[in-house]
Amino acid sequence: MNDRSLITIGAVGALVAAICCATPLLAILLGTIGLTGWVAKADYILIPALILSFALLALGLYRKRLRAEKP
Repeated sequence: MNDRSLITIGAVGALVAAICCATPLLAILLGTIGLTGWVAKADYILIPALILSFALLALGLYRKRLRAEKP
């Protein structure tokens, strides 16, 4: 993967995971229609996804900076 795709994938993944980490809001909204049990285990997936997305974003930015510093 090149640096640009790492940055893009990391940023999009981090944004999606950050939006989905609003599980209390999801629990309230889905609780109104009886689907609260569906989001009970969502944090076990969303938090690692958020961490992985930030790691990919950081790796892409780090590699991009290294290439920019080379003469």
